[in-house]
Amino acid sequence: MHLARTTALALAGLLTLVTPVPAAAAAPAAPRLPAPTGSHAVGVTSLHLKDASRGDPWVPAAKARELMVSLWYPAAGTRGRHQAPYVTPKESELLIKDAELPVAPDTLSKVRTNAFTDAVPAGRNRSLPLVVLSPGLGSPRSSLTSLAEDLASRGNVVVGIDHTYESVATAFPDGRVTTCVACENKDPDFGQQVVRSRAADVSFVLDQLTGAKPKWRGAALIDRSRIGMAGQSVGGASSIAAMARDKRIRAGVNLDGTTFAPIPERGLARPFLFMGSPTMHSPGGKDGSWGRDWKQLTGWKRWLVVTGAEHASFTDVPLLAEQLGIDLGFALTGARSVEITRAYVAAFFARHLTGKPQPLLDKPSARYPEVRIGG
Repeated sequence: MHLARTTALALAGLLTLVTPVPAAAAAPAAPRLPAPTGSHAVGVTSLHLKDASRGDPWVPAAKARELMVSLWYPAAGTRGRHQAPYVTPKESELLIKDAELPVAPDTLSKVRTNAFTDAVPAGRNRSLPLVVLSPGLGSPRSSLTSLAEDLASRGNVVVGIDHTYESVATAFPDGRVTTCVACENKDPDFGQQVVRSRAADVSFVLDQLTGAKPKWRGAALIDRSRIGMAGQSVGGASSIAAMARDKRIRAGVNLDGTTFAPIPERGLARPFLFMGSPTMHSPGGKDGSWGRDWKQLTGWKRWLVVTGAEHASFTDVPLLAEQLGIDLGFALTGARSVEITRAYVAAFFARHLTGKPQPLLDKPSARYPEVRIGG
């Protein structure tokens, strides 16, 4: 099946070949994300960025590449601030229509988050690592909000990128809402095209946040020498492509994504984490790209397989689906998959961006028996 069709369907980009079945219990009126585990309150803001140096790869009539990004960060205080919306009502409508979900069109816009819009950033200048998050094809940046909020609560600045025309719905400040033009692309080398385009997006966003005239008022807090990237599905594959392109990214994570663009022959010596579902991404599993790339990773590396996980388990999708009364048939609950993803991704970046020892990454854990070390 073509990449766009295998990653762009259902809630926030979830592929399911089975019609969701309503659970017996009634769904809560307002699903919510689990509280972050770090010690900091979390603020969030959105930026509209325009790269006039290149056209849009999917819509030739668009002469500049425009992006919407969200920044989650440690907040000095949240008094007088409102909890941030998960998505806009229009984004919710398009996502739910695309997934053919049996819920009201504005349901996802009512999801309760833990971050506060435009709260004052906290921290010393050049003190906070920066982590880039890239979602799966068809998915909005909000699909990784649980992970983003948790990383921010632990003292990181997190930037989530909506790769325009690669999401079912991206709302811009002027009222435009773009859809997933790339999801209809049938070029045989589409996978390589999309990860290379995303790598360019990431480099541009880093320029906008760490350059001479940064676009975010809290940019002075970012330590430019401590930048990492993680992504799910094609977003995870893009982590490798972005690291190969941009040496500013010191460490990367691929959450269950086929790596369409191979690591260059010279190899990749910076730390990297593979974390995936057993069907596709066990060593010797259906997706051979990880085994190929494992040999080209010449620095610190780990390959983790999560028993009971499915492709969307590393996103907010199963967590929200369960609260909406939709049974996806996953063996691992949404709450547990979020807990595991948060714990291991946070440990990886704590180790490689801050230098703090993380025993969780070195041996099996009694707390997380679902996770086994492969490779």
